[in-house]
Amino acid sequence: MSKNNHDQIIMQLENYLECLKQFNYFVSLARSKKFSSEDEIQFLEIKSVLVQQMELILSSVECSSPSKEEVLALISSAPSIRYLSEMADGVVRGLENQWHKIFIGWVSILGQLKVQQQKGDSRPGFRLFGKKKEE
Repeated sequence: MSKNNHDQIIMQLENYLECLKQFNYFVSLARSKKFSSEDEIQFLEIKSVLVQQMELILSSVECSSPSKEEVLALISSAPSIRYLSEMADGVVRGLENQWHKIFIGWVSILGQLKVQQQKGDSRPGFRLFGKKKEE
């Protein structure tokens, strides 16, 4: 994989992590029950970007954790901010825990990619969590 592709994937993953942070921000808004219809629209947009960007990243990097299914489960368990605001507190805490696990998993992958970048690793594909993506 070329250095430019490597750099591009790192940038995509950094942007993806920022979107995940925004997702968590909207969960916090739901918990406080202080949100607007504009927040609802932005939340839907963030979820859309998260799913699309995940597909782009996974087409370049294979990883076992977080899995695509875990990410999709998180996103689909939060259809709207209003829905989240009506959930029991324990359920929202569970969602936040699931978000945190996914966030840490992606941060770990980003760290591994940056290590490869520093080493100037130009081998085809990336090896993450024991799997290798072939070109």
